[in-house]
Amino acid sequence: MHMKLTIFGIKNCDTMKKAFTWLDGHGLAYEFIDYKKADVVADHIDRWNKLVGWETLLNRKGLTWKKLSETDRSDIDEARALALMKTHPTLIKRPVLVSEKKVMVGFSPETYEVFTQSTL
Repeated sequence: MHMKLTIFGIKNCDTMKKAFTWLDGHGLAYEFIDYKKADVVADHIDRWNKLVGWETLLNRKGLTWKKLSETDRSDIDEARALALMKTHPTLIKRPVLVSEKKVMVGFSPETYEVFTQSTL
């Protein structure tokens, strides 16, 4: 059975490059969608949130988070986090790897191995 993978993120991100290399090295076809260029976050974030949770999606370590005002960063909850990620897609951890039934956020060779094996 052939699985359809879509990977969302930002092209020049080092973690994205590692994920591309891993997918290519394992002969897995995927579609890349840059969520800085395409307005895709609003179309997908609610589903991602249902599957993995906003806490997993929100990148609190990145420069975009650090540049937010103290007001934006304080008392963060699901509604505020989702609104911020829709406004600032770079607040979403990268990459977001999506199959027909699953979503995985972040990259490590081990988790990609498990994800792709369980998705086949």
